[in-house]
Amino acid sequence: MRSPYQIVAAHYAASDRHDIDAMMADLAPDVQWTEMAGFPCAGTFVGRDAIVANVFAVLGRDWKDFRFELERLIDGGDTVVGVGDYVAVHAATGQPVKARVVHVWQVRDDKVRRFEQFCDTLLVHRAATPPGRC
Repeated sequence: MRSPYQIVAAHYAASDRHDIDAMMADLAPDVQWTEMAGFPCAGTFVGRDAIVANVFAVLGRDWKDFRFELERLIDGGDTVVGVGDYVAVHAATGQPVKARVVHVWQVRDDKVRRFEQFCDTLLVHRAATPPGRC
């Protein structure tokens, strides 16, 4: 049996490899995944298919080389926190972004049950906005 920390670390390792199947492997079927208001994929999505379609497919479509650069992983037992940066270039504007982000994971019974993202959405919005527009 893996610890919650190991489960989240495995998700980030899969993300680094661009392995979406491995990223989704430890998510509960009814996982609740929340992207912060103001983020391009804002909302709460339930289940792996909804997460892939409404988060990862959108990021892959709208951003070049969108990635999360993990700085540190904090072990809080059933709650694990990832701290780092989103780094990408917006596909339409060509503008880069590096935005601070925190992910809060809740893991129970060897499955991710909840995920919540906290991000500097203003920096993301600015990169997605054509120059000269608000």
